Amino acid sequence: MSDVDNIPDQEVENTSGEHEEFHMQLPPASFSFLVLSMRAQAEMQLGLMHFGQEEKPEPNFELARHTIDLMGILVEKTKNNLSLEEQRLLENSLTELRFRFVQVSQEAAKPAAQKA
Repeated sequence: MSDVDNIPDQEVENTSGEHEEFHMQLPPASFSFLVLSMRAQAEMQLGLMHFGQEEKPEPNFELARHTIDLMGILVEKTKNNLSLEEQRLLENSLTELRFRFVQVSQEAAKPAAQKA
């Protein structure tokens, strides 16, 4: 039994005041899901993806760079151990994130007058 098996289920109160368990369906754990999760995390850190906020959040470049660097380590450490599809997903995601990092950092460096 893993530690994950010991996490209690969340309870949600329904309209009648009774509690019922809420089970979120998770996708199966896979290398592709790991890469896509890290990609989404970096996109949020760059302020490219946000939920429930009216204003675009400020990018956290330090955290985004760290996540992108972690993905770079995955490329190095998994060399010749991935399927062609997994390798392309990881390398394409990393290339896209590096490009977006530069794009967002250049945009943030522009004076406020030019942004308007």
